[in-house]
Amino acid sequence: MVDLLDSSGVKWKIQLSGSPATPISIESDGGQMELIGISSSADSRPNRMIIQDNGVEKVVFCAKVGSKWWLHHDGTVSVFEVVEPGASSSNNNEGELTAPMPGKVLEVLVPEGAKVTEGQPLMVLEAMKMEHRILADFPGTISAIHYAAGDQVDAGSVLLDLDPENE
Repeated sequence: MVDLLDSSGVKWKIQLSGSPATPISIESDGGQMELIGISSSADSRPNRMIIQDNGVEKVVFCAKVGSKWWLHHDGTVSVFEVVEPGASSSNNNEGELTAPMPGKVLEVLVPEGAKVTEGQPLMVLEAMKMEHRILADFPGTISAIHYAAGDQVDAGSVLLDLDPENE
């Protein structure tokens, strides 16, 4: 399962299976999409994939710029960002954002007291030679930052505290 956030703030959950990868379920903001007759495969040329929709092949052009994926399909450009697994509130206390695995804090993107929106990147960790973004689970205010750039963290360490926005 891959969690994505598009440029308009819509959350997507995509589950793939098999080789070549075939989408077996897609949800968009809680709604399930019908996938009868849809499959995908890699193209022999770089940055392209083929989508088959009831036997009709269409090319999707893909480019990764920074942490975002740009997809061009049927005259439409969509921008997606992968939502890192485990980069969310801990099970113990809502609002405590935890490290998904041991690593090093590369960058703190917001100051204490900052008002943030849902899905906004707050911190960047390096783990297993990959960058992992810690995102806000909900709109609110950063009440505490427990680590600085360069600090080593263990899996499950509370990185930031996020107080919910008062409605």
